[in-house]
Amino acid sequence: MRSVERIKVKGSDTEVNLVFRLAEAYMAEDSTVSISIAGGGSGVGIAALLNGKTDVANSSRALTEKEMAMASRRGLHVVAHIFAADALVVVVNPATGVDSLTLEQLGRIYAGDILDWQEVGGRPGRISLYGRQSNSGTFVYFRERVVGRDFSPALKQMNGTAQIVESVMRDPYGIGYVGLGYVSKADGSIRQGIRLVRLKEDPTRPAASPLDEAALRSGHYPLVRPLYQFTNGYPEGKIKSFFQFEASPKGQQLILENGYLPPWPDMLAAYDTPSESFSKVETLNYYTERQ
Repeated sequence: MRSVERIKVKGSDTEVNLVFRLAEAYMAEDSTVSISIAGGGSGVGIAALLNGKTDVANSSRALTEKEMAMASRRGLHVVAHIFAADALVVVVNPATGVDSLTLEQLGRIYAGDILDWQEVGGRPGRISLYGRQSNSGTFVYFRERVVGRDFSPALKQMNGTAQIVESVMRDPYGIGYVGLGYVSKADGSIRQGIRLVRLKEDPTRPAASPLDEAALRSGHYPLVRPLYQFTNGYPEGKIKSFFQFEASPKGQQLILENGYLPPWPDMLAAYDTPSESFSKVETLNYYTERQ
């Protein structure tokens, strides 16, 4: 009987559906491997890796200083693999009457300083805030990149990204932040019942859409982040083969079809530099190696 190598992958809800589809395609080509995918949030995946409970941790954020210290105490060599990128998008119910915001306005909305849609050019009505739970990498990224302080106590924390989308669709005063892959269909269209908000970091420039590839590549659209897969030590065997499959033309086509972005080096270079903690983590990018 042919033996099957089993790989456990756990973590980011932003990545879970995408990595599931990539794993399905990879296993269709290699019947000697079985990859199980679970979500729960970036923090959950990283904790599982540090505790030896998973082979790969999906994460939409870098490791924290606390996580790095824990890895060091346990003698672990955490290696990061960048396999894709994500445009974080802000969605609103079309009834709000808002289609663009500055990053400052968005931060003040989520901090609770701006309470009514009328204050940002929308229809009168109290803003309903939706977001992720604190174990989510998206929660951490949005708080640090956009809010710059604690979220408003009025934030409704959802278990998963899909819940945010559904809640905003039902709530005429709703706003949420999600990965583009959760609202973009394979044909490039956007799910009905929500509106993507155009954003601008520089108030003097036009607001940019996350659907505009030129704006993404140039850094004009302000919310783009790399997506990581962490391992303890260098990936080897079937894990390395899976990572290489993700970077292959077939893998990258699946990434695009599911509403995510290839880890274009020029695009990622236009965004924030890695945190001090992440600079200590060795980073692999098989996509770059293929270019």
